[in-house]
Amino acid sequence: MFIDEARILVKAGDGGNGCLAFRREKYVPRGGPSGGDGGHGGDVVMVADPHENTLLKYRYNPEHKAQRGRHGEGSNQTGAEGHSIDLDVPVGTVVYDEATGERLFDFTEPGQRFVVARGGKGGKGNARFATSTHQAPTEHEPGQPGDEKRLRLELKLLADVGLVGFPNSGKSTLISRISAAHPKIADYPFTTLEPNLGVVQIENFRSFVVADIPGLIEGAHLGHGLGIQFLRHIERTRLLAHLVDVSESSGRDPVEDFETVMRELASFNEDLVKKPMIVLATKMDAAQDPERVAALRNLAVERGLPYFEISSATGQGIDALKHAMAERVMLPAA
Repeated sequence: MFIDEARILVKAGDGGNGCLAFRREKYVPRGGPSGGDGGHGGDVVMVADPHENTLLKYRYNPEHKAQRGRHGEGSNQTGAEGHSIDLDVPVGTVVYDEATGERLFDFTEPGQRFVVARGGKGGKGNARFATSTHQAPTEHEPGQPGDEKRLRLELKLLADVGLVGFPNSGKSTLISRISAAHPKIADYPFTTLEPNLGVVQIENFRSFVVADIPGLIEGAHLGHGLGIQFLRHIERTRLLAHLVDVSESSGRDPVEDFETVMRELASFNEDLVKKPMIVLATKMDAAQDPERVAALRNLAVERGLPYFEISSATGQGIDALKHAMAERVMLPAA
């Protein structure tokens, strides 16, 4: 199950209390104060793990607490520090403070670490308060509480190319054709219920990642269809591939389909419609009306967008498309 959002509670360990004690030994008539400091509480640390790909485990395990520090003891013994805990999250996770909405950290590379909640400091024992004029102090400090936060975790997939378009516009079929991904493919709307990633290999061992997200329909920003919550997964992409079904079987106008999807993208994030984009006329093997194809081609020309005609069923235009994508998202091979 693919889960891309979760809310959790994190609690760092409290610091241990400082100890109030005096040294009492047979041959030490003036032992003096000997209360040790409390140990520091453990931290809660988030770590970007390349082997994680979903936030599922946090959906069903929402509370994470580090160990508190031990209290100080006599004979100037400092309490043991509490154990910190690591929370593994997928690369691409963004951490927000749920109370304020502040973005705390964005995990973009494997191995990144972020202390999301710091443990409390241990309190001082009474031995720390001894002076030449105050030789029998009874003062000692309590440990400080560790941070406690409610967080919202949001996963944004890291992909180079994002596929957008109406349901059944051919996104899943295309990603299965150009990569080793095997998404569900069927002849009905909303076959894709969660984002899929595929790695596209080209010559010289170069590759790039393509993300296929569920289809958009008019009113998606109002919750129609599957909504627009999956659009966060293409916010990081360098290129959008806008697929438009030009076959008669869709029963819709290709130009209107294009405009509808663009409006839904803009309603989610204005920056999405400003990203580099290519227009793909799909299902060319079933396109029998040249005027439908020409209308979409003219629209792409008017907007200055690269235009390709493809058929994932027959392979028409697929190789040219792969190289066009690679040119726009990758550096030239050495």
